[in-house]
Amino acid sequence: MEEAGFDEKLQEALGLLFEQFWILRTEEPAAYQLVREREKSLKRYLSEKFGFDLIVHQHFIKLEKIPVDPKAWMGIQDFQTPQDYAVFCCGLAFTERRSVDEQFLLSDLTEDIQDMYPGDLPLDWTNYQHRKSLVRAMKKLVELRIMKTVDGDIDMFANDQEQEVLYEVTVYARYFMRSYPDDLFRYQTIREILDSEWQRHTADARRKRVYRKLLFSPAVYRENDNDQDFDYIRKYRNRLRDDLEQHTSFQLEIYKNCALLAMTERKQRYTLFPDQKAIMNVALHFQDYLREHREHYSINAMGEIRITNNEFTQLIDIVKSQYGHGWSKKYREMTYTAIALELLQLYKEWELADVEDDTGMLVLKPAIARMTGHYPKDYLMEVNQHD
Repeated sequence: MEEAGFDEKLQEALGLLFEQFWILRTEEPAAYQLVREREKSLKRYLSEKFGFDLIVHQHFIKLEKIPVDPKAWMGIQDFQTPQDYAVFCCGLAFTERRSVDEQFLLSDLTEDIQDMYPGDLPLDWTNYQHRKSLVRAMKKLVELRIMKTVDGDIDMFANDQEQEVLYEVTVYARYFMRSYPDDLFRYQTIREILDSEWQRHTADARRKRVYRKLLFSPAVYRENDNDQDFDYIRKYRNRLRDDLEQHTSFQLEIYKNCALLAMTERKQRYTLFPDQKAIMNVALHFQDYLREHREHYSINAMGEIRITNNEFTQLIDIVKSQYGHGWSKKYREMTYTAIALELLQLYKEWELADVEDDTGMLVLKPAIARMTGHYPKDYLMEVNQHD
């Protein structure tokens, strides 16, 4: 019996669909049932606000999540090279041609992948890097339950190409890839694939773009004076805020140049900034220093600060001298140059900073000013007593 309204259980179900690639009935029966019982309400909301399709299958449930623009963090984080993705796709093609529960040996798979591999240079399993690429791809296929290991250890293949592993094709193998409006071979670029998605959303594309951006981005920035997506957010801010706070665990915050979703309390399911990693202390102290000294920097119309890499590194040196006494041992002992490299990588991942391709300048985004960190007064008193 489907419940009326959008209660806490529906919020939880929506969160599961957005955070997981899919929900497998055999592995998460409670989560599967939670979504299954609220299928009608979820389908209606997801279609109306996002234009997403919710697939409810007897073995799994999957929300087809398509972003407005692809981001680096949306990739498979365990993969290290484009070759990993190519090998993974060849592995997918192999399993799609097999029957459910059919077993096969790693040697059969490697032979097929070599034949299918589209790279300019062929795969060579005597090459250690090629074997490692295969190991990463096979581990991901198993992790996603596209196939399962019956016997053997794929890690052994990295050191010995003669090692065998016995695999079995699962029922999920032919459902991993989403369906496309047209034959994939008709598309020449990624942008063409993404643009084809909007052919069925012509009437209400703006709203669906905005909802997707808000849910899929750490922050949505005003990109120029004629940014229609951001204008939509500002114009319908109250309606958006009420809707998102009713249907999700997030609160909508809107500023002059950015909009973002925040949580009042930490939930384990979500990846949040800041998290519990020690580098976050460095980040929050850097942001506190930047905010306190913002009058020293030129802030453009989009709320951005542009600085050179050297200026950024020097800022880290200053921040470390002022705040470093409370950092973890790793960052107390690390050079400020090394800290700057790690911090910049963190900021790029969270879309709080970017590097201009043509100038190499660092662009600090407006959302970076949203969060700062301070030491407790009693800790500072203790530090001062020991100085």
